[in-house]
Amino acid sequence: MSGKPRLHYFNGRGRMESIRWLLAAAGVEFEESYLEKKEDLTKLQKDGSLLFQQVPMVEIDGMKLVQTRAIANYIATKYNLYGKDMKERALIDMYVEGMFDLNELLMIYVIQPADKKEQHFANMMDKAENRYFPVFEKVLKDHGKDFLVGSQLSRADVQLLEVILMAEECKPDTLAKFPLLQSFKARISNIPTIKKFLQPGSQRKPRTTEEDVARAMKIFR
Repeated sequence: MSGKPRLHYFNGRGRMESIRWLLAAAGVEFEESYLEKKEDLTKLQKDGSLLFQQVPMVEIDGMKLVQTRAIANYIATKYNLYGKDMKERALIDMYVEGMFDLNELLMIYVIQPADKKEQHFANMMDKAENRYFPVFEKVLKDHGKDFLVGSQLSRADVQLLEVILMAEECKPDTLAKFPLLQSFKARISNIPTIKKFLQPGSQRKPRTTEEDVARAMKIFR
């Protein structure tokens, strides 16, 4: 064992991508074992590696952690991305839950049937621009600091940047009405560990395609 966290998932974004972002932001090197066929998933299920028979699964510190939020909570705590006290952690949790809701809408867009895609897109961008992004614009204004919570980088900042970039892949001018989020995006993107993750050749996964979905379906169904 190298001692590096090992991520078990298919070679795509899905529910593992936020975990990749957190590890990268923390400057932690990690390795990945990709599921390429259904038998790879079945093997993990049969050998007891998957508590609920599902991935993502991350091997870290002698544990085999499953459930995306549990994994993210552990990484954020271990690498000081979870605030300085209970109040900050509560705010981080609250903001991140909102981000998960928007992330889910963005993530499932690619799997919508052709006759539902246009409706889903309109609903997704309406919620991004009229429900979620106004909240984080106001948080930044009211907090008056470089970060969403406290005075240092937290998982909330990392995961907001992730969801902003996903939304911009769908609609490049989605931040047009949000000057503070535009500044936030530029500022957080320039943090050295995150800047490195945004460069070509990093372990960040490209935008999910219909081919990726078809490949994943063969593994998970």
